[in-house]
Amino acid sequence: MKPTTIIDCDPGHDDVMAILLGGRTLDLRGITTVHGNTSQVQTTRNARQTVEFAGLTSIPVAAGLARPLVRQPRYAPQVHGESGLDGPTLPPPTVALHPLGAVDFILDASHNLSDLHLVPIGPLTNIAAALIQDPSLPARVKQISLMGGSLTHGNATPAAEFNIWCDAEAAHVVFTSGIPIKMIGLNVTRRVAATPGRRAQIRKIGTRSAAIVADMLDFYSEQLGRLYGLPGGSMHDPLAVAALIAPDILTFEPMHVAIELRGECTYGMTLCDPRHLSIDYQVTGTAHRGEPPNAEVAVGVNSDRFWELFLDVLATYP
Repeated sequence: MKPTTIIDCDPGHDDVMAILLGGRTLDLRGITTVHGNTSQVQTTRNARQTVEFAGLTSIPVAAGLARPLVRQPRYAPQVHGESGLDGPTLPPPTVALHPLGAVDFILDASHNLSDLHLVPIGPLTNIAAALIQDPSLPARVKQISLMGGSLTHGNATPAAEFNIWCDAEAAHVVFTSGIPIKMIGLNVTRRVAATPGRRAQIRKIGTRSAAIVADMLDFYSEQLGRLYGLPGGSMHDPLAVAALIAPDILTFEPMHVAIELRGECTYGMTLCDPRHLSIDYQVTGTAHRGEPPNAEVAVGVNSDRFWELFLDVLATYP
C-alpha cells in the first residue's frame, strides 16, 4: 500500500525530483510550499509549474509560510538560480492554488487521513507552525521523513545544512514533537549525484518530461560543481521519498538529534548522539549515556539502487 503523504517543499531542482518520484510511488494528497531555496512566492510558482509539466495537476498545491518563525528568510540563488528553478524555460502556471494555506491544509488532512506521512524537504517552518497551532497533531501523524541536517559537516555553514539553518527554531519544534522521524542528511545525500552519465541516462528516456529534468539537472550540477567541486547535482530531496517506499536504498541508526539554536558558529547544527548504542563511558568521572533516540538517522545509501528506481519512475511521465 502506498503511504498517504503530503510533500512540504521549497522547489528547488531536487524538490522537483522528489515530487516526480512521489507522484508515482506515494498516495500523494498534497504539496505544500515554504520559503527556502527562493521566496515563498517563487517556490509556489515552481511547484505549480512542476505539477503541470508532469501531468500531476490533480494533486493540490497549498502555499505556505514566507519567513522563518523568528528570523529573516535566507535563500540560495547561488545553487538554484534567482527563480529557484533556473535551467529550462517553463510556461507560466495556470493550475489554481488550494484555498487553504499550507498550515491549515496539513491540519485538515491530519483529521481526515488515518495514515498520514509528512515529507518536509525544505525549511521546517510549516510543520512547526502546524505543531504550534495544534499541539495534538503528533497523535495524527504516522511519520515524518525529512531531508535536512547532517551527521558530518554542513553546506550553509561548516556546521549546518541549509534546510535546518534556514529555520533552526522550527527544526527544534519538529524534533521535539514526539512524531517518529527519519532524517536524511548531507552525509548520505551528497553520495547520490546526477553525474553526466546519469543525466545521459535521463535524456535517453526520450520523453518531454525527461528532457526537462535533464535540463534542470544540468544547471543544478553546474552550480554545485562550481561551488563545491561535486561531480553532479546532489539528489537530496528525493531520498526522503525513497525512505518511505524503498527500504533497501537507505540504512538508518536511531539517535537523539538536538538542534543548535545559540552557537555563534554552529547555529542550525544537527547534533546526532548515538551514545545509547554503546556502553556507558566515563566523562569527568561520571558515567553518561545519551538521550533516548528521537529520530532514525540515515547512515548509508545505495546510490545505484536509487537511480534504478528514479529512472524507472521518470520513464512513466509524458
